[in-house]
Amino acid sequence: MKLRRMDGVKVLITGGLGFIGSNLAHRLVNIGAEVKIYDALLEGYGANWANIKEIKDKVEVIIGDVRDYEKLKDVVRTVDIVFHCAAQVSRVVSMSNPWLDIDINCIGTINVLEAVKNSNKNIRIIYTSSRASTGLAKCLPVDEETPPNPVDVYGVDKLAAEMYCKVYHRAYGLKTTILRLTNCYGPRAQMKTPAYGVINWFIRMALENKVLTVYHPGTMLRDYVYVDDVIDALILAAQNDNAINETFYVTSGKPISLVDLAKLIVSIANSGKVKIVPSQKEWTSIEIGDFYATYDKIKKKLGWKPKTDIETGLRKTIQFYKERLSYYAI
Repeated sequence: MKLRRMDGVKVLITGGLGFIGSNLAHRLVNIGAEVKIYDALLEGYGANWANIKEIKDKVEVIIGDVRDYEKLKDVVRTVDIVFHCAAQVSRVVSMSNPWLDIDINCIGTINVLEAVKNSNKNIRIIYTSSRASTGLAKCLPVDEETPPNPVDVYGVDKLAAEMYCKVYHRAYGLKTTILRLTNCYGPRAQMKTPAYGVINWFIRMALENKVLTVYHPGTMLRDYVYVDDVIDALILAAQNDNAINETFYVTSGKPISLVDLAKLIVSIANSGKVKIVPSQKEWTSIEIGDFYATYDKIKKKLGWKPKTDIETGLRKTIQFYKERLSYYAI
């Protein structure tokens, strides 16, 4: 796996002030791309000016919402690649406010596809999807052929967005690629609430010497993939024609229980403590049990595989937040 330079390539990142989008922007700037960030700065969704402070003079930031088609199409017209990262990403919020989830994850994705269709069909579209589109799996590990069985509105809408990408490729020839991310973690994620990523919330609790609460029984298995590895996969997919009209799982391939994850974070941070508590009803109704996936397909087609084990990734992440916690925990 080797990423090529992208000198002069014009790139748009929707949701580019957020966790994954900002890490992607840093890497793209480093390999020569001309980066435009398109972000709505929605309250609570992780957009943070601190995420791009090192590259603020090297990127163009456009304040805009993917639900605003007219503004979006004008921006899309000038680029070569769209990394569509903007999303409503809370499973719980999707159940309490399904209209918001549909607006951002479905209509927002249609707007991106329509903007590309009506401007330049040679634009590459890399869509960041989620394991939630698969949902409840009967057999593990999950792969791209596992039948979809989403258990919440978020999962249904992410699956719908994937299908929109497929339809626009088949009907209009758009160069779409879908990457399903499994529990991405790392620097530049919001830490204000646990609703958008458990690892970074656990890290905040540990650094503040508070309790990391794990829902009973705590044995649920997940695989967590470090953000640098995710960025490798996103860029590789944009550079490789073998990725067009494909769906890939981006995963560590090495599951860990939630309670063991919490204990590892406490051990590395050398603060905080773990407590197992009864599960909340809002989580119980959409729980999927153990979930982990294989990265065999993306390894075979694109040569990608994760390089960062969970302990190394946690050490890097914890060190980042030790130095910058005030930017992310307020």
